[in-house]
Amino acid sequence: MARSYPTWTSSSVELNRKLRALWEQHVYWTRLTVNSIVDGLPDVNATTERLLRNPDDFAEVLASVYGIAIANEFARLLREHLTIAAELVGDLKSGNSEAAADAQRRWYANADSIADFLGRINPYWSQMEWQHMMYEHLGLLSDEVSTRIAKDYVKNVALNDQIETQALGMADMMTSGIVQQFPSNFLS
Repeated sequence: MARSYPTWTSSSVELNRKLRALWEQHVYWTRLTVNSIVDGLPDVNATTERLLRNPDDFAEVLASVYGIAIANEFARLLREHLTIAAELVGDLKSGNSEAAADAQRRWYANADSIADFLGRINPYWSQMEWQHMMYEHLGLLSDEVSTRIAKDYVKNVALNDQIETQALGMADMMTSGIVQQFPSNFLS
């Protein structure tokens, strides 16, 4: 079945701009946090703190269409995604494979929870599509972490281009679903 996409209006373009900025910030600050953890940089706390603001920034945008409770639940799930990722990076850096395996299991369970949540709140979002996108996101980030730990900086930087493109795809899918679900909010 062919997917229908909404007509772009100035308000839907603005929503897309906000969501693209948030997903780009998500991957940008994740990258900086990973680099700080792996390299033991003194900015790790400040960088991580900024990264953990991203879920609240998402909630602010989502609250305008879904309300505070749903927006806050998304923020909680996304914050959990980020904190597990930071834990996983630390475990991988220290060589604690048992703890890393546990963190990775919880990370993928969290991705399933995010996909399930998004699939329930919007009839134009498929839980399966979100799960695929989240797993792709986790796979790319895992590769980015591995190449950083291995000091393969050329591959590490190249992966970031893929991560950014994939994140922008999530923003576009999010925008399309919101506009289709709430068309009267995006008439002009």
